[in-house]
Amino acid sequence: MKLNKSLTKIKKNDIYKDNPSDIIVSFINLCDNKIFNKMINKLNTFNMHIEKYKIKFGKYCYNDNDFIVINLENNKKNNILDKNIIEDLIYFLEPTLNVIIVDNLSIKNINMILELLEISNNSLICILDKSINSKIDIDKFSDKLNIPIINPYNASDIGLIKNKIYIHLTDNKNVTNKILYNDEIESAINTVDNYLKSIISNNTRWLSIKLLSDDKIYESLKENLNYDIYEDKTLLAIIENEKSKFIDIKKEIIKKLVLESERIYIKSVTINNVNYNKRDRKIDKILTSKLTGIPIMLLLFGFIFWLTIVGANYPSELLSNVLFKFESILYNVLSYLNIPIWIKDPVVYGIYRTLAWVISVMLPPMAIFFPLFTLLEDSGYLPRIAFNMDNLFNKCSSNGKQSLTMCMGFGCNACGVVGSRIIDSKRERLIAILTNNFVPCNGRFPTLITLIAIFFTTSTITSSLLLVLLIMLGIIATLLVSKLLSKTILKGMPSSFILELPPYRKPQIGKVIVRSIFDRTLYVLGRAIVVAAPMGLVIWLLSNISINGISMLKNISDFLNPFANIFGLDGVIMLSFILGFPANEIVIPIAIMTYMQESMLTSLDISSLKLLLIDNGWTIITALSTMIFCLFHFPCGTTCLTIKKESGSIKWMILSIILPTIIGLTLCFIINILSYII
Repeated sequence: MKLNKSLTKIKKNDIYKDNPSDIIVSFINLCDNKIFNKMINKLNTFNMHIEKYKIKFGKYCYNDNDFIVINLENNKKNNILDKNIIEDLIYFLEPTLNVIIVDNLSIKNINMILELLEISNNSLICILDKSINSKIDIDKFSDKLNIPIINPYNASDIGLIKNKIYIHLTDNKNVTNKILYNDEIESAINTVDNYLKSIISNNTRWLSIKLLSDDKIYESLKENLNYDIYEDKTLLAIIENEKSKFIDIKKEIIKKLVLESERIYIKSVTINNVNYNKRDRKIDKILTSKLTGIPIMLLLFGFIFWLTIVGANYPSELLSNVLFKFESILYNVLSYLNIPIWIKDPVVYGIYRTLAWVISVMLPPMAIFFPLFTLLEDSGYLPRIAFNMDNLFNKCSSNGKQSLTMCMGFGCNACGVVGSRIIDSKRERLIAILTNNFVPCNGRFPTLITLIAIFFTTSTITSSLLLVLLIMLGIIATLLVSKLLSKTILKGMPSSFILELPPYRKPQIGKVIVRSIFDRTLYVLGRAIVVAAPMGLVIWLLSNISINGISMLKNISDFLNPFANIFGLDGVIMLSFILGFPANEIVIPIAIMTYMQESMLTSLDISSLKLLLIDNGWTIITALSTMIFCLFHFPCGTTCLTIKKESGSIKWMILSIILPTIIGLTLCFIINILSYII
């Protein structure tokens, strides 16, 4: 029984708005260019969304034929259009023609071109000469790929591009570019292919390769064809049987692609200046060295953390003063409007004050960390981090790309979870999602730094070193838990991946700031506000509703006290972390409010806070246990929502809550027991 394509995410009926005979042409941009914008009049463009990605469509007319163009971009620094989404669009939507646009630099990524050419038998390559360091032999390149090539003088030569597209379509010469693997892999592909031919109507060879090497295609089949592969036990058995004949079939397929790409590149591309990347190689000898690579990485991130912590103090204080000054104005406005006090107080002192606290403490560190992190990304250094860490994560049956998501987690765990999309393997992606919370985000730094300053040292340098030790503990826990997950509920071999080390480049400061502020900082802050607002109301109600003259906040903390004491904590600390679920930034203010039995969130200077904590029985053991629990406890509300969305299941969100909490309580229990023994 043949499957139909009626369920494709972007349906053909949605695109053929006016004329079913329109010709669909996909532009697959592997380099930065403006061909689409020059070819299409802005009035003839429209957008559609796939997941969180915006896909641009346009229309033009040539020789009395209407063309619809889909613009697909793969190289954006942020909001990356995932390669799998591009493949899905080409395979399931079946454009009439696919035009792969490359230049002298992106042409090095021939393996990507080869993968795209295998999907469709009707493709063109458009090569833009942009580099003086290399020269492409167009005829040889076309011959090696067996694909027609357009070579316009520049991206403005739109007439030539339109003409070549039209001629190619009227000639109706479909060319298949098939890579021949070794006999064992070809046998596996043919076995799966023979079964699929009775189910799928087009290009079952490419689908067979994907089924053997990338489990993301399982989700695509279900979403686009309503075909749940897990219900087809016969096909599953065939796939597993063929994969069992190899140590890692994906690695073998990638190896062949890389070797084939290298062969084509050597035959078709001439390097004018063989020393063009000599500087990059010299730098890489230091930054990717086994001896110096990881120490430099740690020093660099240590500097970024120090700069974030020190640099955020003044703007955080300034923002706090502005927001809390507006609190009295808001209260007066509501009083002028005769709003009842039972609405006015919870809105202002509950919801608004909590939001003001979250924004003033959360925004400045993120506004510093994310631009700095994006600068590393834009300079080309982040792929080097993945390269340095790959061996370490590989030993934990995970993926080097997890190190990048872990680094993003230092700014915000929710961003780290979203960043796990760069990992192709679903198993490894889940490991990255579940362990991202083991590294402290910006929201936990204020609590850690405050407790270090009160109970351990007031020196900035010593404080930074202690903070780095805690971060190292979080990284060690990430590796150990990754190993545990890969040997239990997420069993599997570490997958292979191609990691291109891009050339070092001067970051575009303006774009970096805009991208990091709008795409990351404000995105995370918006989600935090959604979670923090209702919790602010809950906190106010608990502190203002009394039973026998004692607030519910105090009653609950007293109830939790015996349980918390087992772990070297007290009921107030435990309750503060629970009520701090929307944002870790409000844990200390909630503790202060509860100890002082105030009716709203309150702040103290560090000397007054030290006296308050000591008066309530805090010791160095209490502080150490609190710091450990701050490092290892359930994710904040924003991260939990993101985990559910990215994993597609509430069970993974629940596991992400349970895992760090159990580890944190266990370590606190051990510390508490040792304090009695020693």
